[in-house]
Amino acid sequence: MWLTNSSIGRKVIMSVTGLALILFLTFHGCMNVAALFSKNAYNTICELLGANWYAVVATLGLAFLAVLHIVFAFLLTFQNKKARGSSSYAVTAKPEKVEWASQNMLVLGIIICLGLCLHLYNFWYNMMFAELMGWEGLAHSPSDGFAWIVETFSNPIFVVLYVIWLVAIWFHLTHGFWSAMQTLGWSGKIWLNRWKCIGFVYVTLLLLMFLVVVLAFAFGCAPSLCCAGSCGA
Repeated sequence: MWLTNSSIGRKVIMSVTGLALILFLTFHGCMNVAALFSKNAYNTICELLGANWYAVVATLGLAFLAVLHIVFAFLLTFQNKKARGSSSYAVTAKPEKVEWASQNMLVLGIIICLGLCLHLYNFWYNMMFAELMGWEGLAHSPSDGFAWIVETFSNPIFVVLYVIWLVAIWFHLTHGFWSAMQTLGWSGKIWLNRWKCIGFVYVTLLLLMFLVVVLAFAFGCAPSLCCAGSCGA
């Protein structure tokens, strides 16, 4: 099958799964912003997206997309290295027009995967998975996503790790967005620069939504914390 056996097909899979994951991040980012303003609103969303069948199905679908994206990313990386052969070890000047993110996509991908594991442990493991398993005696209720956010970002180490993770995602997506459009044939000479601009603005705003939540809870300045009586004097 050309989608899995050819270089172009693999790039198409990478592009489609990547754009789908960006859409998910958009939803996830908007959901997180709700936690800034209302504890009850955020926990209501968490209850709707708990261990309900549709949320579990959606989670499995997202996991499938993420695994596809990661597997084909590594396949393409090693395919390119194999194609270059011994020339890949030659000392050459860095191309001026090649973006830093493009030259370091594998490193960025590894950082993103490690950050994803940390994020799944801090939230999905303690929330949806714990609810599915029927665990009791946890520090907070699986449906109390607000409490898990407060606990996670009260730890300075987690805050630093999340900031590094978000910066890596920003570099990855600002390159990946326009690259996906190019692979799918949706950008010509005129639209390539437009997609780069659109992608830069969109991804920057998207990642700022996540970053603001991390820093607001880290420094205890989220409005919802004040309403919940958790503000410092």
